[in-house]
Amino acid sequence: MKLTLDALNVLDAIDQSGSFAAAAENLYRVPSAISYTMQKLEQDLGTPIFDRSGHRAVLTPAGKTLLKEGRRLLLAAHELEDQVKRIATGWETELRIAMDALIPANNLLSLVAEFYDEHTLAKTNDPAAQSVVQNNGTQLRLQQEVLGGTWDALVSNRADLVIGATGDAPAGAGYSHFSLSECTMVFVVSPGHPLATAEEPIGSADILKYRAVAIADSSRHLPPRSSGLLTGQEVLTVPDMASKLEAHIQGLGIGYLPLYWAQAAIDARQLVVKSVEATPNRAIQQIAWRSDNQGKALKWFVEKLRQPTVQKRLLSCH
Repeated sequence: MKLTLDALNVLDAIDQSGSFAAAAENLYRVPSAISYTMQKLEQDLGTPIFDRSGHRAVLTPAGKTLLKEGRRLLLAAHELEDQVKRIATGWETELRIAMDALIPANNLLSLVAEFYDEHTLAKTNDPAAQSVVQNNGTQLRLQQEVLGGTWDALVSNRADLVIGATGDAPAGAGYSHFSLSECTMVFVVSPGHPLATAEEPIGSADILKYRAVAIADSSRHLPPRSSGLLTGQEVLTVPDMASKLEAHIQGLGIGYLPLYWAQAAIDARQLVVKSVEATPNRAIQQIAWRSDNQGKALKWFVEKLRQPTVQKRLLSCH
């Protein structure tokens, strides 16, 4: 067989990174090794994968097909590898946790510390459990997603566990989930904004006159969603919730924030809460994972996340 998983992985890295040099950096290789791998692949397949006639190399039609189908092979290979290791030890080699931007990522770190500490204590104080602990070695990877991106991360296998997913679960069976909380959303403006003194409830026609602040949906495969935006409204798009909060405080735009994100700024009179017409003010957040995933690390986090004290800590104000 002329195709190798390594060559497909390099091709995927080039596309994701945007250049041969960036792919080399992400894969911890020298650029010449990346170029050689692609040239060897083109020779083996007898067809160009990249069109190098322009300023930068771009995928040929054959290259695009190879990338698309190659990603399916890479996904299948990763899933097979993980499945074999889970069967052998019961512990995942890596647990990928995607958190919705509504939840402060720092709020999960105490649970991460508990996960590490619990196994460290078991290894130190319980000699009989040492073999179990040594087989753990689960690497944790935390990532942030926005709106439909949490479900998308689960569907496309970018994540094993999602925290704070909103909206309906994707069609089809195979997912387990339970409610985390109802997130109260508040419409806020800075004290100096024209809408700070507007008569309430504020109508959509008045809101449309002013710029909104939003975080872009991080979905890659599922249709992207938006929340709290009006058709035709000017939008300032920011990378995360902390930036969104600060943009509201600085008067760069208006819009909705989770109450537990905005509460401190409201108390400090940096933001003013306004009532608006005919808009929902709550979002149901969920914990979700693939039903067929029986990994021990996943089970540990799911059991902890069912506890009211852990949920309260996740949604605490900063």
